[in-house]
Amino acid sequence: MVIFGNPLPAKNVKRAERTKNRYLRKFKGDEVPKKYGARIIPENTPSLGIRHIVPEGDTLNREKGVVLGTIRMGYGHYRISLAIASAANSIGFTPYWLDFLSFKESRGAQIITYLENLYNIGSRMSQGSRFFNRYVWEKITGEAGLKLTSTARDQALTELYAPICTPLPKDMSFIATHPWTGRAAVHAGMRNVITVIPDNLPMSFHLAPGSIHTVQTPSGYFGYRSLRNMGDPERILEPMPDAQIRYTGHYVDHELVSNIEKDCDLRLKRVKDGKARRILLTIGGAGAQEKKFEAIVRFLNPYIQQGRIVLFVNMGDHKDRWDELKNTLDSEGIRYTFHNDWEKSRSFSEEVYRNDGKGIHVFLFTRIFHSVYMTNLLMRSSDLMITKPSELSFYPVPKLFIQRVGRHEAWGAIRGAEIGDGTLETESTASMLSALRLTIEEDDLIPFYCQNILKNKKAGVYNGAYNAVRLAVEARERKLRGIEDERGAAVLSRPGPSLISKLLKPQRK
Repeated sequence: MVIFGNPLPAKNVKRAERTKNRYLRKFKGDEVPKKYGARIIPENTPSLGIRHIVPEGDTLNREKGVVLGTIRMGYGHYRISLAIASAANSIGFTPYWLDFLSFKESRGAQIITYLENLYNIGSRMSQGSRFFNRYVWEKITGEAGLKLTSTARDQALTELYAPICTPLPKDMSFIATHPWTGRAAVHAGMRNVITVIPDNLPMSFHLAPGSIHTVQTPSGYFGYRSLRNMGDPERILEPMPDAQIRYTGHYVDHELVSNIEKDCDLRLKRVKDGKARRILLTIGGAGAQEKKFEAIVRFLNPYIQQGRIVLFVNMGDHKDRWDELKNTLDSEGIRYTFHNDWEKSRSFSEEVYRNDGKGIHVFLFTRIFHSVYMTNLLMRSSDLMITKPSELSFYPVPKLFIQRVGRHEAWGAIRGAEIGDGTLETESTASMLSALRLTIEEDDLIPFYCQNILKNKKAGVYNGAYNAVRLAVEARERKLRGIEDERGAAVLSRPGPSLISKLLKPQRK
């Protein structure tokens, strides 16, 4: 097995094959349909034009359609899919949602569910045990998927996921928001695969050889182009070919990018007028931060009682985590308003955007879409979002970063702090509450972050979702026209003027 001209040791390849064969015996999956269609599932999507890929439905539009290969592994990959769907819809393309886990009886979905459960258990344990976090979880999330040798396992395992992509037209644009879906699409023979890389720390886990990779940051571009730290320290690696990597910017939804100026103006006005500061506390997909949430709510409650803070708490779809937090709030007499009806919650987000709010508002849902997208809706109304440095690190809202869940997330906070739209990571409870008090009692930080967000928008920092769609469409057009370089790869223009870029005008309004 060779990755970008770098041969992998035979022992790693053999071990990977043994792992694949073990899962082949362990999970007995049914065959996926021979042909796919698409249909709208209203309760799962907002007005993003998303069509879900299903066994039977409307015919897929090859020319104007973009397939989004997604997996729930936390919330981050799912969030990226929503951002790219939003961008695609805004510039006239149809986003087709291919959720690998929706084919529950397939072997691929069963394996992914099994591995996701292990990931979630590890994430929660890391927040409850410093020893486990430091000596086990940080190593797993920061080193296990770092070296090229680890790609052998994923390359072999994703062969078992490939049947989920087999019914798709081979020439359709395919954007993978999780590397497993990108590898599966390549194994299935798809010819136009874009793999979007979420994290800012270069890791071989995110590689999908045979696809074009996009990164959100300049440091990410160099890190992946050079395969930084992915090999033996004493060995010079062959780099990733430049035809297989692009810097696009942050993957952010059209609804957020197109309203940056308006949302920042409202934040600045609230600070100037001495209005209650709105804080959004949002849980991650693994539900690992409940103890941090307790400390934050306790700390903020006096400010809330004084009318100085309005707190939104999005618990996602983590009922168990909410039950734990609820017990604490109830036992301490902390009052809150509970929201679990999607339509009423949407109406609330629109109302609080236009008018003043008060108190604590807790949100809990059963569907992953509602869990993830509620944060998007509340983000626009918020002056500060408190989050671990996950995919939300890259969103255009002032952020306070709490302790990461895995070493790979650390570089998200570094990126946010360096471009000036978020704090440094606050690992301890004391440093977290110290930063929180500063943003509440002083009036310089929220305007400072808003000014940087406005500068970043002008620089195109938040245009990654549009650029990923543009890249996918250009790649398909050029391959259909047979334009290739000497290595046999489709020649793709760098971000700049083109026929496709004319379609990107809506996001610059």
